[in-house]
Amino acid sequence: MLLKVEDIHTYYGFSYILQGISFEVDQGEAVALLGRNGAGKTTTLKSIIGVAPPRSGKIIFDGTDIAGLATHHIVSGGIAIIPDTRRIIPNITVYENLKLAMLKNKDKKGEKALVGMAYDYFPRLRDRANFLGGSLSGGEQQMLAIARGLVAKPKLMLVDEPTEGLMPTLVEMIAQKLKELQETGLTMLLVETNLDVAFKVAQRVYVMEKGLIQFSGTKEELLKSPDIQQKYLGVYV
Repeated sequence: MLLKVEDIHTYYGFSYILQGISFEVDQGEAVALLGRNGAGKTTTLKSIIGVAPPRSGKIIFDGTDIAGLATHHIVSGGIAIIPDTRRIIPNITVYENLKLAMLKNKDKKGEKALVGMAYDYFPRLRDRANFLGGSLSGGEQQMLAIARGLVAKPKLMLVDEPTEGLMPTLVEMIAQKLKELQETGLTMLLVETNLDVAFKVAQRVYVMEKGLIQFSGTKEELLKSPDIQQKYLGVYV
């Protein structure tokens, strides 16, 4: 098991957001966190990466409790996050954004191969290599955000709403690329409101509501649970 979250409680000031959630992600697995807006999905990722550390509970990553550690230590340990805001640096080029993401990598000789791999997954970025990050379209920025995480050579990739705001053709392309990455053995924790995307990428799902895990199981089990779908997701799949 690569990641084990044990009974974490996270607050924003006096607001009690995560109210004792627990879940696991195995090595090489893709797991999706589902739920309505405000359920606590993004806060869960922020707790793992150290941006919103839990007040109590454990986050065991690769055998070490990382709960409460500084974000840069967590990132150095092998976790990359693709935030929903993308956070592309606008005034440097696509290539420079990728180079910046590789600063922690010790194998400097392998950087060219990593960039080449990112371009192979997203050929559009090769065409835009010398364009400023701020000049990219929304879809291109999402490709770059995922590529930055990829070149950091993470053991675990946290992906937050990767298809939000994208046109349907780009949604399908991003979903396919995430699926391909997972099939290479990359471990992934995906937050996604588009159930088609979540089901395409993930093997297992957790459904959240008001800071609690309300369902855990395979995507097939969720598909056979219309009451769970309606109560916590507001849809029938």
